[in-house]
Amino acid sequence: MSARYSWGGDEFVFVELAEEMSLQANFKAVAITNLLRDERPDGIFEICPANASYQIRYDPDVLEPHALLAHLKELEGRVGDALGVTLPCRVIEIPVLYQDPWTTETLMRFRDRHQDPEATDIEYAARINGFGSVDEFITAHSGSPWFTSMVGFVAGLPFKYQMVPRERQIVVPKYLRPRTDTPKQTVGYGGCFSCIYSVRGAGGYQMFGITPAPIYDPRQTKPDFADHKVFMRPGDMIKFRRIDRDEYDESQSKAEAGEYRITARDVSFDLQPFLDDPDGYNKRLLGELA
Repeated sequence: MSARYSWGGDEFVFVELAEEMSLQANFKAVAITNLLRDERPDGIFEICPANASYQIRYDPDVLEPHALLAHLKELEGRVGDALGVTLPCRVIEIPVLYQDPWTTETLMRFRDRHQDPEATDIEYAARINGFGSVDEFITAHSGSPWFTSMVGFVAGLPFKYQMVPRERQIVVPKYLRPRTDTPKQTVGYGGCFSCIYSVRGAGGYQMFGITPAPIYDPRQTKPDFADHKVFMRPGDMIKFRRIDRDEYDESQSKAEAGEYRITARDVSFDLQPFLDDPDGYNKRLLGELA
């Protein structure tokens, strides 16, 4: 579909690139907003990419609205279908303690809000996706990388879309009614998106585990946050790695002492080669973490 451009009052432009989420639609949103960020005309306040859209906040006294609109359409034309675009990205390893005691205790307090009160979140997710066991489900969840499609909802929370063919994607509904509590750094799931809760708070995504890796540091005291208080950014590709309780405790102690470092490698990502051979491309991509 052609992009749909909408005015939001006097200061916002909303651009819908597709009516449904896909890796290609999100890749296009990231590519366009990266170009806009690089060129950044005077008068641009905020650039917010989302799953299949993006929004701009601007100063109409500095940047003439229709001139901005023309610029955005020109960027859309330059990106095209995004199949020939190469994005500078990062591939990042995030350790996860699946079925940890803290999210398990929390989810058990809210079974009245869940589709299956007799099962844990991960047991329910494994069953409705046709896996024979929770271990098989965890292998699928952690076996392929995830593309960070947007960061938001609360500060620093990344939404992640699994880089596998659509017929192999995990799909799990959100809770029937939201919880009033979710532990910080919970690895959650809703619809086709995985996420990491950057802070403790309410939420409706299924809870599968927890990571010791800090992803949000508003005081910027930790070594991974020297440049920005939010670690994740759109385009990051995440590999979840299953860990045991001993490794979690050791990593958590390092995080509390300000000594934990997230493993990240700079890479270039090309959409067309990935679409041609997702499994082969992922194998080469994850080799960068070795």
